[in-house]
Amino acid sequence: MIPVFQQVPLKKQRDYRLLLSARAVSETGAEVSRLAIPLTAAILLGASPVQMGILTAVTSLPYLLIGLQAGAIADRLGRHRPVMIACEVISAAAMATIPAAWIAGLLTVPWLIAMAFVVGTCSVIFRAVNFPHLVTVVHESQRTEALAGFQSAYALASVGGPGLAGLLVQLVTAPFAILADAVSFLVSAFLIRRIAAPENHTPAPPRGMWIEVREGLHAVVRHPTLRALCGCGITINFFGSVYMALFVLYALDVIGLPAGLVGGITAFFGVGGLVGAAVTPRLVRRFGENRMLAYSVLLFPIDFVVAALASGPVWGKFLLMSASALISGMAVVFFAVCMGAVTLRETPAELMGRVNATLTFTIQGVLTFGGLTGGLLGSLLGLRPVLWIGAVGVLLTIPWIWLSPLRHFSPREAR
Repeated sequence: MIPVFQQVPLKKQRDYRLLLSARAVSETGAEVSRLAIPLTAAILLGASPVQMGILTAVTSLPYLLIGLQAGAIADRLGRHRPVMIACEVISAAAMATIPAAWIAGLLTVPWLIAMAFVVGTCSVIFRAVNFPHLVTVVHESQRTEALAGFQSAYALASVGGPGLAGLLVQLVTAPFAILADAVSFLVSAFLIRRIAAPENHTPAPPRGMWIEVREGLHAVVRHPTLRALCGCGITINFFGSVYMALFVLYALDVIGLPAGLVGGITAFFGVGGLVGAAVTPRLVRRFGENRMLAYSVLLFPIDFVVAALASGPVWGKFLLMSASALISGMAVVFFAVCMGAVTLRETPAELMGRVNATLTFTIQGVLTFGGLTGGLLGSLLGLRPVLWIGAVGVLLTIPWIWLSPLRHFSPREAR
């Protein structure tokens, strides 16, 4: 007999709506801080380039420091929701200290760095426990649609968040704009607290932190499908980070786009994400996750190639790069949603947290190295040649998927 909740459309399920709303609010708040914190550091506190670099790097540093351990902890927990709520409340408190310290005349760049590290740490733990928690809220048959919903929320935040951030900075100045992020964390905690689905996760018995961490690593390395997803994710994030490290400089200085048009291209990437999130569930029902993964990686090099070839009048460059950004935004969401669904499908329940943490640790952690590599290569070779290197490098995502078990489509996918 099919469970009752499986028959209810996902958008009508109260618990899923609460979880989706929590992520949408929190991500929008994070977009505000992503602009307001650097502005506070650079304009109001006179941060040096080194301090700005540290401030940027410290947000992803927790992935490298505790990402794997967070996954082991997630698998040990019988209930994930209280930890998620605690992470949001602590993050809210950390963000609220920034305007408070500014009023008191105590705000410094090290303070901003410390608070960014606290929020980054909470984000790592939240993501580690949220992945297995999703299994409690959403039935297996609806997880692809649920993951697409989250990607839609992230894309909406990336499109609308920067505009909201700019408006708030203009109206109340950067330190007080950060209050919006603090409020968003509290709203997220409140919405998660209202989720009623019972948590039935069976905690893994503790056998020592590093033993459990190694089990998560081995699960990814030894499983051909998970290994392929991990390798592909590392590849696209590394070369994508190389690209993003140079994109603004390249667009402004090499091909002469005005700053406003550069922002417009970025917005088209977010719009592509929205479109991708909207159509992915329908495409997956028709073609399946494996086929979607196989075809999405074919689209990854487009942005690199179009940018490297960009020439001619400003409007022509803008239109071509906007179109490629739109396609790339769709492709990234296709891949991210299907990767999440396949990971849920292929991972044993008792290893869910550790496998997710291993993938997050490797795929997110490589962003730091990609950015550093892009900056170094750009200074040595020039900006346009590095884009061609990125285009060639991102082609390596194709064999990761097409030479893995993911190349074998199910009967539904082979139609």
